[in-house]
Amino acid sequence: MICFCEERGVGYNGPGPFCIVESSPYRFFLTRPVSFALSLTVVANRVPIRQTDDGWETSVGGLTTALLPVLEEQGGVWVGMGEDPDLPERQEYPADDPDFVVRRVPLSTEELDGYYYGMANQILWPLSHYLVQHLELNEAFLETYRQVNRRFADAVLEETEEGGDETIWIQDYHQMLSPGYIREDRPDVTIGHFWHIPWPAMEVFRILPWSRELLRGMLGCDLIGFHVEEYVDNFLESAETLLDAEVEGNVIHYEGREIRAEAHPIGIDVERFKSMAHDPSIEEEAQKFRDRLGTDYVVIGIDRLDYTKGIRSRMLAFEKFLEENPEYHGKVSFFQIATPSRTELESYQQIRREVDEVVGRINGRFAQESWVPVNYRYRTYTQYELCAFYRAADAALITPLRDGMNVVTQEFVTATQDGVLILSELTGAAYLLPEAVQVNPYDHGGLARAIKTALEMPHEEKVERLRGLKRTIETLDVHNWADGFLEALHR
Repeated sequence: MICFCEERGVGYNGPGPFCIVESSPYRFFLTRPVSFALSLTVVANRVPIRQTDDGWETSVGGLTTALLPVLEEQGGVWVGMGEDPDLPERQEYPADDPDFVVRRVPLSTEELDGYYYGMANQILWPLSHYLVQHLELNEAFLETYRQVNRRFADAVLEETEEGGDETIWIQDYHQMLSPGYIREDRPDVTIGHFWHIPWPAMEVFRILPWSRELLRGMLGCDLIGFHVEEYVDNFLESAETLLDAEVEGNVIHYEGREIRAEAHPIGIDVERFKSMAHDPSIEEEAQKFRDRLGTDYVVIGIDRLDYTKGIRSRMLAFEKFLEENPEYHGKVSFFQIATPSRTELESYQQIRREVDEVVGRINGRFAQESWVPVNYRYRTYTQYELCAFYRAADAALITPLRDGMNVVTQEFVTATQDGVLILSELTGAAYLLPEAVQVNPYDHGGLARAIKTALEMPHEEKVERLRGLKRTIETLDVHNWADGFLEALHR
């Protein structure tokens, strides 16, 4: 079923016969079923398959989960970077009975450094998350980014039919210029772009010396999607102020074309995660985990080790909680997972050192006999293992300094039975989940009080809050997101 959002007429594929999220600014209502055929080319930084000892398999991830069913049903192409020169540039998958084509854009070490580690992760990533102290404004990064975006665009053009009914869906901040390059060659093709991280306020985005060039590249699209209305509004203001584009509602009029910007909040594979969370083996693992920690209360944090995730700030807040609430000493354990990420970059090495230092200090100050207040794990876990942690937790601290959406939030809410969500108000998820205990991640005192509130919350209030959270997350299913965006793109 296709629903439409009253906020701006955003297409949304909602579950069930009727779907309303009254507590958020996004209210969905049922309309007639809609179907359409398309030849889809997905453009993303990485390809959706990987080689294992047993052959090729699809990768695990939200984007793969959302888009592969569309490609498998209707055929198409997935364009992504090739980091291994030994792999084929063009690969049909599966080999024995192909559903779609994987097209790799091979990158040299120098191209990967400038395009991915440079422009994407030392310029666009910190800027979009308002952490401008991490900016490395190196013009050489931009030049490599231009070249790689051009190569992605050329690969798309080679894989799509001129004059055909082609739909191209580009993903994220790695590909800001390729829409414009594609549009130059194919003025009639349908191009969508989804921006998976925050789009910053215009005053922040214009810090980039190349902000106008990047915006012009994005405006090669027909539809640009963001998670929430704040990011839509920021993008519209950027186009209006920096390019003198005419903006009418959510439509940008620029160089004789109309470009729409809309909110399409992304979700997780809800049914898959629900099924996993209710597996008896998960419940057993969750209880074993609690028994190992040996405390009355368990608080978890699960993130990539990234300076945007607020892990150090969260630790300082937990330290303050222990200072102010000695009655909880020996009774509460904080279990923080930090998945290694972008370890080549100095800023990520620095945040690891800072987190290690504060964990050591807290445990040095407060540990007693068999009680270790902070259990810190710098490693990767499977989704199955994470699900057991979600089930075991009394509360989850999801407090990024800034985040586009944050799907860990949705995984926790889907898996938990009576846990409390403590959520940064600076995430996209906060706009959609008012039932969470919302906090400012920079306010250590407020976060410490929120931990106490969560641990002492009456059972009836926990159940009521969770009911609203789960209802909303059912609507944010990742398959709904993909179907809704593609329907909106063709509307």
